[in-house]
Amino acid sequence: MLSLGSGGGKTAKPSFVSYVSPEEIKKENVNDELKPQLLPGEIVICEANTVVKFSREDSLQRGFYGKLVCTNFKISFLSAEQLLDEMEQSYRNKLMGENDISLHCVDQIFGVYDDKKKPLLPGAVKNKIPEKLLLYCKDFRVFHFGLRYTKEEDARRLIQGIVHHCLNPTSLKCLFAFPYVGAAGGLKVGPIRIEDDPPTVMFENKNDWRGELDRTGGLLTYRIISINENYKISTRLPQFFAVPLSVTDDDIKKYKGKGIPLWCWSHPSGCALLKMTALPEAADDSTSQMDKGWIERQLQILGETHSVNYMVRTEILSATLPTLQEIQASYSRFKQLFLTENASEFWETDIKWLSALESSNWLEVIRQCLKKALDIVECLEHKNTTVVLMEENCCDLCCLIASIVQVIIDPHFRTISGFQSLIQKEWVMGCYCFLDRCNLLRNNDKEVPVFLLFLECMWQLLQQHPPAFEFTETYLTILSDSMYIPIFSTFLFNSPCQRDNNQMLDEDRRMLSRSLKLPCVWEWSVQFENSVQALFYNPVYVGKPKTDKIRRTQRIKDPALNCLEIVHENFLDMSEPQRQMSLPSSPSYHNRSSSKKGFFREETDHLIKTFLGKKISRWTLTSEDHSVNYKQFYENWRSKPVDHHGLLLPLYDGPALKVWGQRYLRWIPEVQIPGGGSTTTVNKICEIIDEINTLQTEVSQRVLKRHTSSRSGEVFTPFHQASRLSSTFPFGTIRRQSIKPRIPVSTNLSMSFGSMENLPDEEDLGVL
Repeated sequence: MLSLGSGGGKTAKPSFVSYVSPEEIKKENVNDELKPQLLPGEIVICEANTVVKFSREDSLQRGFYGKLVCTNFKISFLSAEQLLDEMEQSYRNKLMGENDISLHCVDQIFGVYDDKKKPLLPGAVKNKIPEKLLLYCKDFRVFHFGLRYTKEEDARRLIQGIVHHCLNPTSLKCLFAFPYVGAAGGLKVGPIRIEDDPPTVMFENKNDWRGELDRTGGLLTYRIISINENYKISTRLPQFFAVPLSVTDDDIKKYKGKGIPLWCWSHPSGCALLKMTALPEAADDSTSQMDKGWIERQLQILGETHSVNYMVRTEILSATLPTLQEIQASYSRFKQLFLTENASEFWETDIKWLSALESSNWLEVIRQCLKKALDIVECLEHKNTTVVLMEENCCDLCCLIASIVQVIIDPHFRTISGFQSLIQKEWVMGCYCFLDRCNLLRNNDKEVPVFLLFLECMWQLLQQHPPAFEFTETYLTILSDSMYIPIFSTFLFNSPCQRDNNQMLDEDRRMLSRSLKLPCVWEWSVQFENSVQALFYNPVYVGKPKTDKIRRTQRIKDPALNCLEIVHENFLDMSEPQRQMSLPSSPSYHNRSSSKKGFFREETDHLIKTFLGKKISRWTLTSEDHSVNYKQFYENWRSKPVDHHGLLLPLYDGPALKVWGQRYLRWIPEVQIPGGGSTTTVNKICEIIDEINTLQTEVSQRVLKRHTSSRSGEVFTPFHQASRLSSTFPFGTIRRQSIKPRIPVSTNLSMSFGSMENLPDEEDLGVL
């Protein structure tokens, strides 16, 4: 490990300076022999020796020297040195190492010149080489690389290569997925199967859709459409989908799939959740008049068909939820809270944590989405009302709200296979634009995290009702990380049509993508061994009993699960240190007006409003006519025994919503709790489960005089195999902790500002 004389950034000047010359370092340098582990189809573009990777635990004054390599897939740091106090990682990815960064995971690049940080843009590095290279990642890692001892030519070539391949706009045919699958010769892998887990339904054929209609009881009122096979009618629809019986094939052909009420899910009472395209915000020309008449007729048929048993309600999501631009702006402010470069910056931002969290408005966006989903759930569950979600393109907010509603109501989607099937149905086959929203081609400098917003809402439900979900927050975190690995077809395309018949690809790549099918993200064996995949499974999950004769209130028969019901309440109370993970309960937060400037649009499209308000009100309910008594609906649900295989209503008040600590804080050593955090609770639960399973096996052997198969405990062993756990498990490792300033923050601030009169407001001075 090197002790260096320039830490850069805002850290103080060190008291010890190393006078080791570059020549002396190169004599001892054995990193020339280090070779990166390349995947099939991966090639090295540029590299540089004697690059120093700074260690945050040492206030960026110490680090390891090695080789920095840029390939057509990732940026990789190689070093012969190892941390002496680092335990063996429990989390290992076959595609990415601890010091590897996917090119698509790089968010911002900065260069440090004389302790001043400047953004590096394509073509910016021409003359002076920066002393340090800073990489801000979309998974909230921050890398510091020192270039003081690197050859100038190698450093310039390296920086230009990294900036070019991380920030320059690219094309779909240049993504790494195609050389990877071509060189690999096809990937024959599949997801891990634990016990009797059903497979993930891909919804790529009629049988998949028919099975889902049959499971939800929708075969009597909905039918499967196949006239769009090979995408002959519309490229913005899947080849197969379900529509009401009243929709004819001629209508779909005439309007090229526009304005079709698409089936999402059927309620046992007979009502359903649908989605359809709303009128565009454009001039009132002849085309708009034609589309308006078509949509009006479809809604009228729905209302007349279903008016005998239940009403039909239309929900224009763009009128009551944040716009895509507002979601993107809120997330941009929110993520800055976690991109701290060093310990000093962390403790400086700590004093304004809650005010910065509230001003980002990200938790408010989550709250609005959960509230809207609860509104729709109340219509389906309590009022037997069919709800039609409407959006201009029907592939952003419709995917988001429809997915949340189904997870709240249907326990099938709280299992791993069911959750993955839901994403396939509503997001992949729903033509969500992963390629554009994740900004994989870097055509702009901002991404719109609608899918990440969905995972955020799932995490809120998971931490409120842990026994109801088969998967863990580690599963959700890894799923969010997989979005930036350009290998999986799940996140590479804007639609199934673009995936299957992409005109942006040349003929060779089109044939390649068909003959050698790109892996989907659900093929977890591509990334992880079974021991890591076992971390996806929730040890406190209350599994569904094999017989339906058991009453819902008496589902928990396993002694291990009875014990877990008592333990899991402590699991709910675990939180990260230093940072308060939720906004405080205050009147200003709860009673915030929904018409806050900059968050909701104050006016809606007059054409849509007039159309829905005057012409459809005869047979449908609109959001203005629908008064929801949330309190009564929720209190009625709370008064009944908890059913983890029934309805799960989320809490969406300020104190109930928390920050997803594992995803956003896992790389910050200041918030690590060695031997603490929720990991300790989960580890103890796993030990209890194994003890109970052992006792059950011994009892069975003594009573039946033979071996009896018991519940498999292998799923949970990775937790207690590790001898040293921390709150960031399985991502973080136990390392030296940076020391919190001994001088109180208020005293330190008074010294910095000169006098107490210049201090910030009192509400911002609490150490949170």
